[in-house]
Amino acid sequence: MTQSFISSLGEVAALREQLSREDRKLVLTNGVFDVLHIGHVRYLAEARALGDALVVAINSDASVRELKGPGRPVNTAAERAETLRALRSVDHVVVFEERRATNVIDAIRPDIYTKGGDYTPDSLNDEEKALLDRLGVEIRILSLVPGKSTSATLAQLAGETPGGPKRVAILGSGTGSNARAILAAAKDGRLGGEVAVVVCDVPGVGILQVAEEHGVPRLVLDPGTEKRGRLTDAALKELLDRLRALRVDLIVCAGFMRVLREPLLDAYAGRILNLHPSLLPKHPGLDPVAKSLASGDSETGCTVHLVDAGIDTGEILRQERVSILPSDTVESLTERIHEAEHRIYPEVIAERLAGME
Repeated sequence: MTQSFISSLGEVAALREQLSREDRKLVLTNGVFDVLHIGHVRYLAEARALGDALVVAINSDASVRELKGPGRPVNTAAERAETLRALRSVDHVVVFEERRATNVIDAIRPDIYTKGGDYTPDSLNDEEKALLDRLGVEIRILSLVPGKSTSATLAQLAGETPGGPKRVAILGSGTGSNARAILAAAKDGRLGGEVAVVVCDVPGVGILQVAEEHGVPRLVLDPGTEKRGRLTDAALKELLDRLRALRVDLIVCAGFMRVLREPLLDAYAGRILNLHPSLLPKHPGLDPVAKSLASGDSETGCTVHLVDAGIDTGEILRQERVSILPSDTVESLTERIHEAEHRIYPEVIAERLAGME
């Protein structure tokens, strides 16, 4: 009979009670742990040294596919659990089905919760952080081994070398008309690269259907509880992790209604494009078409620019002008601007990909 290397939440909760009676500490960490490398081994050893028992909560196979996309996990949950249990630092492994470890934390109620050095306490998921604070769990951020990651390991195993197809991520929040134009250009070989993922912060909107029609992986990003137009630190961390895992070279914003900021801006400096429906620097921000009409402009258009820390303030790469007719409404003018956008955005993306080393 095959030995099970996966513990139940009940078993671990009982261990937690026993350790508590003996005035000893339980440490919990969680993650995918798909392809174990030296960075994982050292991290887990450091986590175990903080207490008297270490529990590792790993995402189920379905959860990993949702988080990491098709082709993951490389190893099943059972295989990952057995590998982890072979380490002297790991006392128990539990598996959870959800994207977040909230239920595991609530069931186990560890004394110490650890995450790797690519996190900060503020970049933990809002729900998890609130629960940890309510339970009085100590949060420890541990160091990582530079250059060691699952994505880097998989790329090395795949024999990936410079000169392969460049990979694009499309970020959007709406109907996905520009995403459709970009995906069509990729399909026709006009983009000079491939679309690796479509990321959306609004469940159920059109851009997700567009991605499905083109057979492109989709990611619905939880923006967190930050105010309108912003992403929480946790959401930014998840987005950056996903883009790195997918080895994305260029980020293309196509109607993405969230402000991008650090650490994403630094990680992809000069490699984030945005499309704005006005002739910048006129009418930045929200409702630019309505602003053009209200201002009595004779023309407007669209602008492709690099994304920086400001609102529509990055370097302008290309513009196309669209005349405003006396009979124009927001809807009719928007439709003609879209026609211009669909022409120039794939072309600019192709130019940026061609110019990348």
